[in-house]
Amino acid sequence: MLEVFSNIFKVEELRKRIIFTLGMLVVFRIGAHIPIPGIDSTALGEFFQANAKGLLGHLDMFSGGALANMTIFALGVMPYISASIIIQLLTAVFPVLERLQKEGDAGRRKITQYTRYGTIVLSIIQGYGIAVGLESMGLGGNKVVLAGINTWAFRGMTVLTLTAGTAFVMWVGEQISERGIGNGISLIIFAGIITGIPAATLQTWSLMNTGDISLFVMILVGIIIVLVIGSVIFFETANRKIPVQYAKRQQGTRMVGGQYSHLPLKINAAGVIPPIFASSLLAFPATITSFTQVEWVQSVGNQLMPGRFLYNAVFVMLIFFFCFFYTAIQYNPVKIAEELKRHGGFIPGIRPGSKTAEYINIVLTRLTFGGAIYLSIICVMPSILYVYFKVPFSFGGTAVLIVVGVALDTVMQIETFLLNQNYDGFIKKSKKRRRQY
Repeated sequence: MLEVFSNIFKVEELRKRIIFTLGMLVVFRIGAHIPIPGIDSTALGEFFQANAKGLLGHLDMFSGGALANMTIFALGVMPYISASIIIQLLTAVFPVLERLQKEGDAGRRKITQYTRYGTIVLSIIQGYGIAVGLESMGLGGNKVVLAGINTWAFRGMTVLTLTAGTAFVMWVGEQISERGIGNGISLIIFAGIITGIPAATLQTWSLMNTGDISLFVMILVGIIIVLVIGSVIFFETANRKIPVQYAKRQQGTRMVGGQYSHLPLKINAAGVIPPIFASSLLAFPATITSFTQVEWVQSVGNQLMPGRFLYNAVFVMLIFFFCFFYTAIQYNPVKIAEELKRHGGFIPGIRPGSKTAEYINIVLTRLTFGGAIYLSIICVMPSILYVYFKVPFSFGGTAVLIVVGVALDTVMQIETFLLNQNYDGFIKKSKKRRRQY
């Protein structure tokens, strides 16, 4: 492990990519401390502290404290994620977008452009909702918005500031993905979550020192955290290997083929996408209902708060939907079967063609169902333990899943980069030897 870590800084390109990624994350964290104009930070802090366990606290976790401080990055990447969801769903419905997706880099750039436009539109809508919500926030007569500010001037400035902040965060994420290491948007969410870990650890430790939490509960929490992290690592790296055999065929004067290989299918092919998208979608109705005064609408909104039964039920359904949706996008059993048949490959005991596609589809369905159950348990279990058994979890299962999943994905990308560098080194050495001879 130490050797691998030291090799990271020996490869110049990888070193530059990591430094660039860290630099962009520092820029993101700096922007998360620049407040929007017209806000009383003291009144805002008191309001968020009183509502830390509700929807606002849940959304603030993804922004790394930017929402609680109402900074220029308060919306974070949530509008971008929501726009990506909408575009992906529309791609499956409209043939025009589906054709664009199949056109290679040019089509993907066009879809990315549509996603950016959607992000700006959603940022304007959410920014206006936040501006209106801020005007009604406050405790004990202390309003969050400073007195004497024109209503429409404040709303316009808030919408403009938050939209520009989201656009900049989106650009930072794209730059990390292109010029850095790892997935930029996921790393931004990752950075926002881990910044709250030290404060949450100190708070939990102080609760234990004051006697509010017993030593037994702390040990139980530690065991559960270790089990959750171990389960995430196991399921994120596990895959089902379908054996594939290639038939022998005549090529010139010799026989080729007859090799054995395997087709790896991940248990959780969608990664951390389902819980992130599910959380983003659930934030919309809960946010809208919080700004209305209709009694039955507010009661529905209260049930859509994190930890409530309705929230957990809808959350699990959305996780199942996005697991199957993204697995269907990544794996096409018919296309896989055609590729195997074209290259002379077949699954032992399964006839090539439609039977192979049917078999792969059955395996994918079972794996995806198991992966969806695993994601649902990891994401919902901590909130259930907190609400019903008062086990003090500072972060939900979604946060743990994102942190571990993004860390694993980044480490794998670094290892792949190092492996490719070694292959390039071998090729260069072989060329030098040929020149010498």
